[in-house]
Amino acid sequence: MAALGWLTPRRRSATARSVLAGEAAAEAARKSSQTIEALEALEEGPAPAEPEFPVAGDVHAAAFFDLDNTVMQGAAIFHFGRGLYKRKFFQRRELARFAWQQTWFRLAGVEDPDHMQDVRESALSIVKGHRVSELMSIGEEIYDEYMADRIWPGTRALAQAHLDAGQKVWLVTAAPVETATIIARRLGLTGALGTVAESVDGVYTGKLVGEPLHGPAKAEAVRALAAAEGLDLARCAAYSDSHNDIPMLSLVGHPYAINPDTKLRKHARERDWRLRDYRTGRKAAKVGIPAAAGVGALAGGTAAAVALHRRRR
Repeated sequence: MAALGWLTPRRRSATARSVLAGEAAAEAARKSSQTIEALEALEEGPAPAEPEFPVAGDVHAAAFFDLDNTVMQGAAIFHFGRGLYKRKFFQRRELARFAWQQTWFRLAGVEDPDHMQDVRESALSIVKGHRVSELMSIGEEIYDEYMADRIWPGTRALAQAHLDAGQKVWLVTAAPVETATIIARRLGLTGALGTVAESVDGVYTGKLVGEPLHGPAKAEAVRALAAAEGLDLARCAAYSDSHNDIPMLSLVGHPYAINPDTKLRKHARERDWRLRDYRTGRKAAKVGIPAAAGVGALAGGTAAAVALHRRRR
């Protein structure tokens, strides 16, 4: 019995050592396999830093671009207002208001909800009673006059990359859907999601259908369109300059901060989102607009207003 008692622990110990040896061998084999794969990869050349994007032929992916200060410098509705003034849709005092709003937007580079609401109300009062077809026709002219030269080439190239990959590209903006559709078509994009103004028998009533397509509303629009188009949002991309669009950017697997405001830049860095900045003098804007820059921009807006006034006279 003593001999048996002596042998039993030895057998148990041997079994434990066998298990340990087996596990060690398996781990060594796994590591050696990884080493071989790594050496083969080195022989074939360095691996790319990140996978190719956008993925060519991925029909379940699409791209969603904010418009103001992302695709276009400034706000589309401001440029549209200038064009309507030129066609005598409203008076000089209202032009000065539009000019100041545009100057503020260019200097600040951010969207203030109250500020944008004021702009929308002004625009709705101006188009009230006009035919949709009339404004669409005028919008084509205004694009050529005030918007075509304000498209960011860098953002345009990003959109083209998605198109070249065979993916659909949509504008998503608080601007009127008619204006957004014109811009999308001129840029060769798929289409646009925008704020819908109410019309009866083809005539604007001066009211909106629902609310402006802003902030969370953009995210809902993208979600609805993705469902209708059979898109996988995890494979989609979204681009914006504003922290107001964080809900939309958070929906997709590939969010981009383009010309970001301070809040979006911070949010993007915390989440390792990709950033692109096509502006000049961003550092100066970050610490405060220099007096010379502010005066220059204001003078530019004033000069434009004066020039338009002279033409009218």
